[in-house]
Parts: sequence; structure tokens; C-alpha cells
Amino acid sequence: MTVVTRFAPSPTGFLHIGGARTALFNWLYARHHGGTFRLRIEDTDRKRSTDEAIAAILEGLTWLGLTWDDETVYQYARRARHAALVEDLLARGGAYRCYCSPEALAEMRERARAEGRARLYDGTWRDRDPAEAPPGVDPVVRLKMPLEGETVIEDLVQGPVTVPNSQLDDMILLRADGSPTYMLSVVVDDHDMGVTHVIRGDDHLTNAFRQLQLFRALGFEPPRFAHIPLIHGPDGAKLSKRHGALGVEAYRDMGYLPEALRNYLLRLGWSHGDEEIISTEQAVAWFDLDAVGRGAARFDFDKLASLNGHYIREADPDRLAEALVGRLEAQLGRGLDAAARARLAKGLPGLQPRAKTLVELAENAAFYVAEPPLALTAKAAKLLTAEALALLAALRPALAALETWNEAAVEAAVRAFAEAREAKLGQVAQPLRAALTGSHASPGLFEVMAVLGREASLARIDAAPDARPAP
Repeated sequence: MTVVTRFAPSPTGFLHIGGARTALFNWLYARHHGGTFRLRIEDTDRKRSTDEAIAAILEGLTWLGLTWDDETVYQYARRARHAALVEDLLARGGAYRCYCSPEALAEMRERARAEGRARLYDGTWRDRDPAEAPPGVDPVVRLKMPLEGETVIEDLVQGPVTVPNSQLDDMILLRADGSPTYMLSVVVDDHDMGVTHVIRGDDHLTNAFRQLQLFRALGFEPPRFAHIPLIHGPDGAKLSKRHGALGVEAYRDMGYLPEALRNYLLRLGWSHGDEEIISTEQAVAWFDLDAVGRGAARFDFDKLASLNGHYIREADPDRLAEALVGRLEAQLGRGLDAAARARLAKGLPGLQPRAKTLVELAENAAFYVAEPPLALTAKAAKLLTAEALALLAALRPALAALETWNEAAVEAAVRAFAEAREAKLGQVAQPLRAALTGSHASPGLFEVMAVLGREASLARIDAAPDARPAP
């Protein structure tokens, strides 16, 4: 059997973090077993489904690296297929038309609740002759659920889960206007797409009992079910925006790398021994459903940031530079030329160990692509006194005369200048740092000078008298 999984979001909003983890688990399970991972957009709610949400879902999955196989399936486009199967079910006696008015249904449900019955619909039209139907009423179509016994789900995460059939209503398959319900569409699409394993949040577990009965009624082989626990906030409460229930694009904008987010989401409810840093290749090799826990996972921004810092440290500087260009151009309000981009890539190795997000990395790297005169931090401005500026002006010829411009050469020149002036190195180095970076703190001064190069370094020294504190 070829494993086929699917991710089936409703395009009524962004791809939230819980949905992203569900997609990841489906993707990993399919890849681990050499199977197929498919995408279905459940856009039957026409009032709430939007093209913008569809685009956000596709973009979010692509950014995360969760590529899907085959064509994307759009559920609404298959509504004729869904409805046609109901007609066949009616002909075989597996479903029936129900002519209850909304008022009658409301009264029926109220009575059932008062009597403590789980089954809210009493089956009024289950065995009645349609000839008795009141005039002018458009019926819904209901599935004939079993009245006795129990339905058992052999869940691959939760284990065996049982519900008495007396608690299962005759669910609606077609609404009064003839449109298919969600429950019908999901079952038909899962069958037609060849889905073998339905991996989703455990908030869908109650749906699984009804869907299993519909699979059987239609004569379809049901998939295996695996219901994974939901993600909670650090306080154990249901995940909300204050905890991190944001769209995937928000995490991208906050400066998280896709591989870090994948690694973090993988560890929310799944484990492989004590491993914390798990590459995508390892995840594909190791992932299976038997290691998914039954308890809710807790979202922790600190752990995510720490993990992201690891991946930033390990990332290729050229790739990071490319990721930072757009952020820096937006921050500076101008484009970056080839020289600025080259300085950025060359300077990143010295900055990567200090950043936990791309936002931090962009802030720390901005001085490499700034144009003189630089905006100064308050502490840097205090360093550039008239005396310090005079010292830098005197240093400039020694730097300009260097035959070779590298870290060792500029360090030797600055040290020799300080010794000749009988000054401490810091008396020269600190104002020089302020002039070159706009800050009192940076990677090693001589490393910075080597990255900036001769031309940019001298231009910043020349512009130092015009530098002003940042607003």
C-alpha cells in the first residue's frame, strides 16, 4: 500500500501555527513512508473563503518547505460529485429526505437536551413515506446511522476510541438547497484522492465516528485515523494570539527561519529520545506516529528563539544576506548596491552568533550597508568629541597609506598610531568604532574595518564630524 496523506485547510484566514504543524506531520509521514502528500483547499464556505487566504496558505506551505504532490484539489469544484453519491445512497436506502422545519428541529433538540439524550434528532422522517411531506418544504438528506452497537476508531495516536451509536445523529449530507455538507465532502474527497491516513487535530475526533459510518455506507474503504493533540500556550490554556497563534507569515516577518520553525513544530508533540536539534533529513528518517504524544504540547517563544539562533549560526552567510536585503532596503528606504550587498555577506559571520532572529540580525548588520554620515547611538555620539575627531583625522593618512587592507594590517596601523601618540589603544579604537559603525559596540573593530574595506572605512572617518545622534 502506498501511503497518501493530505492537508486540508479552510481558506477563511491565515495558515495558523497549529495548521502548519498538522501539515508538517502529514508531510513527514508521507515522506518517511515513501508516499504522497496532497493538498486540498476546503472552500465550500463561500461566504468566508477568500482568494487572499488561499494565497496565504499556499505561500506559507511553500515558505516552510512543505511541498505537496499532484494538483491542489479545490473542494467546491467537486460539489456535483459529492451530491451524485447521495442520490445513489438514497436509491439504496442508506439515506432519506427529512422534511422537518427549523422550528420543529429546534423544539426537538430542546426536548432531547432536557431529557439528557445525546441524539438530538429523533429520526422523525427516517422511515416515513415521503408522500406525507408537507407542501413547500425543501428537504435535507440525512444518513441512516446505525441505531444500536458502537463505533470504534482504532486511532494511531489516541488508541482505540469508542462511542455508542445511540449518541450519533442521522447527520445531514445535503442541505435544503442541495449543497453538500462538510462531512460529506470530506469523506468523498478523501476516498477519491486515495487518502490512506488522515492525520489531524484531535478536535476532529468526534467527526471521525460519523465519517467512518459514511465511508462504510458509501462502500468505501476508510482511511486510518490519527488525531494529534492540540497546541496550548505556556500557561496550559488553549493557544491564542497572545501565546503565538499567529499566521506562518507572521513568524517569517518576525525573523524566524523555516528550518527552525519546522524543527520547533516537530518537537511540539513528537520526540526522538532527547534530540532537540533535528534536521529535515533526520526528521524524515525518524518520524512515525507511534512517537506522537497524547498530551497537549505547550508553545514556548523562548525555546523557538533559542532554536532559531542555532539555525542562524549554522546558516550560509550568502543565504542570510539574501534574506536580509529586503528588510534592510525597507528599513533604509533605498536599494542596496552590489558593494553594500558584498559587505553585508562578508560581515555576517561575525554577527550570526549574536542574533536569535533575522530582525535582530538585520538591526545588527545595518551599519555595514549604511551611507555616511552615520546616525549615532547616544553612547557613540559621546565618544566623538572634538579631541577624538582630531585624533581620527590624524589617523586617516596612516590608514590611507596601507599597501594591504586586511584585519592584520589595519590592526598594526592603529596600534602603531596609538603607541606613537602615547595613547591607550581604547582612546583611538573607541571613537574609530563609533565613526565606522555608529555604535559603541560591534564585532571586533579590525574585523569590521576589513569587511568595510579601505574606501568605505575612509569615507566614514571623513564624514564623522557630520554624524549626528539617531532620532
